[in-house]
Amino acid sequence: RYFIGLREAEMSSTLSVCMLSSDEDEKENENTNVVDDDNEGNSSSVEESADEDDASDAYNLEEPENNGEVKSVEDTDSEAETAELTIDVPDSKLIQANLVVSEAKTFSELGLSRWVCEQLRQLSVKLPTPVQANCIPHILAGSDVLGCAKTGTGKTLAFALPILNQLAVDPFGIYALVLTPTRELAFQIAEQFVALGARIGLKTTVIVGGRDQVEQAKNLARRPHIVVATPGRLADHISSEPEGIAKLFKKMHFLVLDEADRLLDGQYGEQLKTIFSALSTKRQTLLFSATINSALNHLQQVSVRKPYLYEDKSGVATVDRLDQKYVLCPNAVKDAYLVYVVKNFHQNRPDSSILIFSHTCRECQALAIMFTGLGFQVGSLHSQISQQERLSSLIRFRCGRIRILICTDVAARGLDIPHVDLVVSHNVPRSPKTYVHRVGRSARAGRFGGAITFVTQYDITLLHEVEKLVGKKLDRLNVPDKKVTQHVTQVLVTKREAEVKLDQQNFGERKRINKRKAMLDPEEVDEKLREEHTKRKAKNQHQ
Repeated sequence: RYFIGLREAEMSSTLSVCMLSSDEDEKENENTNVVDDDNEGNSSSVEESADEDDASDAYNLEEPENNGEVKSVEDTDSEAETAELTIDVPDSKLIQANLVVSEAKTFSELGLSRWVCEQLRQLSVKLPTPVQANCIPHILAGSDVLGCAKTGTGKTLAFALPILNQLAVDPFGIYALVLTPTRELAFQIAEQFVALGARIGLKTTVIVGGRDQVEQAKNLARRPHIVVATPGRLADHISSEPEGIAKLFKKMHFLVLDEADRLLDGQYGEQLKTIFSALSTKRQTLLFSATINSALNHLQQVSVRKPYLYEDKSGVATVDRLDQKYVLCPNAVKDAYLVYVVKNFHQNRPDSSILIFSHTCRECQALAIMFTGLGFQVGSLHSQISQQERLSSLIRFRCGRIRILICTDVAARGLDIPHVDLVVSHNVPRSPKTYVHRVGRSARAGRFGGAITFVTQYDITLLHEVEKLVGKKLDRLNVPDKKVTQHVTQVLVTKREAEVKLDQQNFGERKRINKRKAMLDPEEVDEKLREEHTKRKAKNQHQ
């Protein structure tokens, strides 16, 4: 209570600067949901100078003179007298050769075949990470495995390499099924299998929503070696033809649950039950996740033999090379703080990549429209856009055509996006585990990265929960609210225009319709359709 009071007291000066009505804030706070996601104002004061001196060396604020005139974001971008917020993330390329791997083993010593080791050398993968060094031998020995390690530590290769190693001995039929909670992660895993299995002519298929179901059924009938799927769509295929699909998976050797804690949290219970009923009981089951508690509780549901358990024993749930900070700001003007921080970081590092997480699909799309209206080139990634648009945004961000990607937590799980320099959380996640997965998109594979979380007066307790899970206190990033107020009017107006545009487009209507359909009894739906057909027929006869 003391620290909560202290942090709220620190916000008092900012809250009085440009706070909107408290009713509006309360409404926004109540509507906050996680989907399948400083203010010491006077620049001339002695107190602000002291705050700047206390700031971390990696975050430098400069306070140039200002004539008090409110300027647009584009205007201030072109002027030299703009406050600069430098988030100094070290260049990983300069120190990559000096990284020390904790396990002094080679891939060949783990028991992998020569062709696998040669393929890894071609892909510049030199030494195994701890999760790979510990799990691969047990998988090759035929054990079920539950592996828990931080994000960005190579969990995908920990199960892909032994599967391919064994597949090369007997490459017949569907050899492995990999289940994952998101479509984008499914495509990513399939890409990694293709790259690793190029020498043996590996065949893969991806079974996810948003794609032609008939074409997917044809691909399954061709018996690819590796099937990567989301639970919902694969369960649909099994339900439509249970005996036929069961025959396809009759000789399957491996079942992999990537992001196992998410898959086993109850959300996919019915789909997984349908899928498991069609699988061979002689399978080898592999579960991998960054967080382990939920997976352990449900392990007996999926594992058919005593599993080997590997858990990263370090006390911090995030990697050491990740610099984590938070920005304390009023809820009413949080978007203005967001724009200010992103603008300054992007100005100082034009080639950097920024990933912004939002809590809902609507907020994500509104932020994307807002940033576009302010002159930024951004992409969006959430479940309310088509699969083609989702993949397009992800590809453009990966190849550097856009430097800012705004997404929901659909991108927080497992996606390996190279060189994400900064992860920004527009809200504090209600689940601390979600925070771990979000910031895990940066500082991957030994690189450096940064993470900034925006904390409002409603989020103090949530921040404490995050700090408890990661095992460290997050440092506060002091943002000069006097500079932020220069952008408030334009940002709020642009955001409001974005909201109006979404209303005009009936954004989210498809989701509401599908939700209503799911609540209806199928027999009631059929009855209503028959009634409507009878009415139309009678009307035509009358005419």
